[in-house]
Amino acid sequence: MSLIIIGFIVLVGIGLTAGLVIWGLRASSSAAASGGGDIQVRLEEFAGRTTPLTLEEIELSQPFSQRVMRPMLVKLGNALSRLSPSKARAETELMLERAGRPYGWGSTEFSGLRIFVAAIFGVLAFLITIISPTAGTAARIIAPLVAAAIGFMLPILWIRSKINRRKKEIIKSLPDAMDLLTIAVEAGMGFDGALQKVAEKWDNELSRAFAKVVQEMRLGVIRRDALRNMSNNMDVPDVTSFVAAIIQADQLGVSIAKILRVQSEQMRVKRRQRAEEQANKAPIKMLFPMVFLIFPALFVVLLGPAVIILMETFWVGQ
Repeated sequence: MSLIIIGFIVLVGIGLTAGLVIWGLRASSSAAASGGGDIQVRLEEFAGRTTPLTLEEIELSQPFSQRVMRPMLVKLGNALSRLSPSKARAETELMLERAGRPYGWGSTEFSGLRIFVAAIFGVLAFLITIISPTAGTAARIIAPLVAAAIGFMLPILWIRSKINRRKKEIIKSLPDAMDLLTIAVEAGMGFDGALQKVAEKWDNELSRAFAKVVQEMRLGVIRRDALRNMSNNMDVPDVTSFVAAIIQADQLGVSIAKILRVQSEQMRVKRRQRAEEQANKAPIKMLFPMVFLIFPALFVVLLGPAVIILMETFWVGQ
C-alpha cells in the first residue's frame, strides 16, 4: 500500500509541476499575442502617471514566465551551450524555427528547458528509490540517470510534434493562399504586395511566414534570399517547389501571374489527392478497432446467451 501512495504522490507532483510550467508558458504567449491594443493601453497608463516607474515596478509588471522562468532557463541553457558544439546549437535553432519559434524561444532557452525537465525527472526518480524499501544501491544510481535521460529527450519529442503540426497547417492553408496570390497578381498588384495582402487577411503559420518575408525584403534582403529562407525554415516540399518556381520566373523574366496560376492548380490537385489518400487509408485504420474492440463486444452479445444455455444444459445433464 505504501508503494501505491508513493506513486500517487509522485504522479501528483509531476502533474503539478507540468501544470505550472504550461500555465506560465501560456500566460507569456497570451501576453505576447495580445497585440498592440494592450501595449497602447499600457502606454496610456504610463503616460498618465505623475511619478516615474521604478525598476522594481517595471520588473513586477512582467508575467511570471518572463521574470522567473525565462532567466532560469537562460542560465541553464548557457551552462549547456558552453559544452555543446556550435553545430548542435545551429540544429536547435533550425528546429525551433521550423516549429514556429514557440514562446519566442531561442536555442539557449530550449537547452535550459531540457536541463530543467531532466533535473525534475532525475530528482523524482531518486526520491522514489530512496523512499522505496526494495530499491537497492544500483537502482538508486541507474533509475535517476535513466529518468534524467528521458526528461532530457522529452522536449525534443515535443518540438518535433510542433514541427509536424505546423507542416500540416501550412500544407492545408497553402492552396487557398495560392488562389489569393493569383487573384491579387492578376488584378495588377505586385508580388510583394500580394504577399502582404495574404499576411493581412489570415492569421496562421503561412501568413506569418509571408509577413516575415515581406519584412525581410523591406530591410534590404533580396527577394529570392527571403523566399529561400522561408522555404528552409518550413521544410515543406510544396513550399519548396513554389519558391523554386517564383525564383526561376524572376530570373528568366516569365510572368509571375502565369506561374502562380499553374502553381495554384497543382496545389489544388495535390490537396484532392491527399484527401483521397486519407479516405483510402480510413478502412485500414478502422480495421484494428473493429477487430479488438467492436467484434469482441458483438460476440459477447450474440453468443453470450447461447453459451449460458449450453452451460446450463451441460450441468443439468450431469
